[in-house]
Amino acid sequence: MKGRLIYLVGPSGSGKDSLLDAARERLTERGVCIARRVITRSAEAVGEEAEAVSFEEFERLEASGAFAMSWRANGLAYGIPTQIDHWLDEGNDVVVNGSRAYLSQARLRYPELLAILLNVRPEVLRQRLLARNRETAEQIEQRLARNARFENAASDLHLLDNSGELEQTVQGLLKMLETA
Repeated sequence: MKGRLIYLVGPSGSGKDSLLDAARERLTERGVCIARRVITRSAEAVGEEAEAVSFEEFERLEASGAFAMSWRANGLAYGIPTQIDHWLDEGNDVVVNGSRAYLSQARLRYPELLAILLNVRPEVLRQRLLARNRETAEQIEQRLARNARFENAASDLHLLDNSGELEQTVQGLLKMLETA
């Protein structure tokens, strides 16, 4: 039996990386694999367990068919290695830290995927983004507006709230994977 792709999306600052780190051991115990993204920025700046490569290396990998999925966002390139297809063929569920903008293409390739939107109350997200100190206040407000538009149009996603304690979100994710 083929595994299921779990496509986790959410706005920057919603805590996707923190959630995956906190749930990693329990997911692994359940036979769930977590895909390691390839990203065109330094590993120190990523904030997740990702492989950092140059744009040139990324394009070489992409052209050689090394990615099951790839997209561009915020001036960076992101790739999910084809290893996920092997894991899925072996019957493992696989979690991918995906892109909201790429979701429709992901669904074309993986029609049975489980799409989860990690959402956060706007005031909590605003505070997280301000604390990161990567963007101006205006850029943060633009992100919040874009996120609100996406959430309003996201009727086909499973919502997982990460406004509170991270352990609650981990428990919610594990329960969602059992019941969805």
